[in-house]
Amino acid sequence: MILSDLHTHSCFCDGKNTPEEIVQSAIDKGLKEIGIVVHSYTPFDEAYCVSLDGQKQFIDLMGELKIKYQDRIKVLCGVEQDVFSTTSTEGYDYCIGSSHYFLIDGKYYHVDYNPKYFINLINEKFDGDYYNAVESYYNNLLLIGKNFTPDIIGHFDLITKFNEGDKLFSTTDARYVEAKNKALDHLIKLNKPFEINTGAISRGYRSEPYPASDVIGAIKKAGGKLILSSDAHAKENVGFQFDKWQNLL
Repeated sequence: MILSDLHTHSCFCDGKNTPEEIVQSAIDKGLKEIGIVVHSYTPFDEAYCVSLDGQKQFIDLMGELKIKYQDRIKVLCGVEQDVFSTTSTEGYDYCIGSSHYFLIDGKYYHVDYNPKYFINLINEKFDGDYYNAVESYYNNLLLIGKNFTPDIIGHFDLITKFNEGDKLFSTTDARYVEAKNKALDHLIKLNKPFEINTGAISRGYRSEPYPASDVIGAIKKAGGKLILSSDAHAKENVGFQFDKWQNLL
């Protein structure tokens, strides 16, 4: 049984519940360790991330929760650092490295906002060429380990969030495979664990976690590490389907 979930979000960024509610949910579900993270501050998109003032408030509150619940669960305070964020990761227990944006002509666009937004974005900014977007996304992952050093690699193939069954583009296409493998080779060399993320399942976009099974296989073959993460944005999704997918580890 998996007893740790290191990727959950609270109301300090785009989550629904307070950090304490997340901690209490983790205890109720029998976890021995819970990590709550904020999305790192991004000045170009303040709607989903922690605020500049909120960073210290979050770290201070998490310190209080560590002490309050120390006899019941280990509480960790983390940050999900986006490749386009320039704020420091100091003060946090750990860092998840992720990419959530395309940078096009000086403007930032979401990778995973919703299916309609994603399709319109490909048509308007990538001339309908999904593989141009794929190459852009995986090139951004090359910044992880250069701009900052993570402790965990977050949702590696997030670009496939709305592509269940390859309905928008083929993940066996040569252009997709080349871009994916280039990023994967780079990140494996960091010797950091990749998360197997069940967040898109809880949101109803996928029936299996990401990364895809071939990516998981490549990580294992290279001697890489894997952990399960829920990417929960609500307390009920802490540890989401860990019992079902723990065999992937």
